[in-house]
Amino acid sequence: MSSSEIQKTRVINELRGFIKKLLQDPRITEQSLEIARRELTSNDQTDAMVRIANQISDTTSVHIPDDPAEHSEADKLFLELLKEVVNEDQALY
Repeated sequence: MSSSEIQKTRVINELRGFIKKLLQDPRITEQSLEIARRELTSNDQTDAMVRIANQISDTTSVHIPDDPAEHSEADKLFLELLKEVVNEDQALY
């Protein structure tokens, strides 16, 4: 198995585990979106994604490392999707 195949398998397994958490506790999605909306619409955009990750870790069963350099591909994807959803919501209004 090549290194790119191993990387893909690892990312898929991370995403699989994360999706499983979301299915087990649907409140995670609601809480995460609420946190993202609050932080992304605040006046202080500096380190908004770090604050979002920390608050999600503090209030849900999802753990995202404090240091962005330690974020897994699944962590990064989840945070990017939260930001995208909030931005799309704001564009509708």
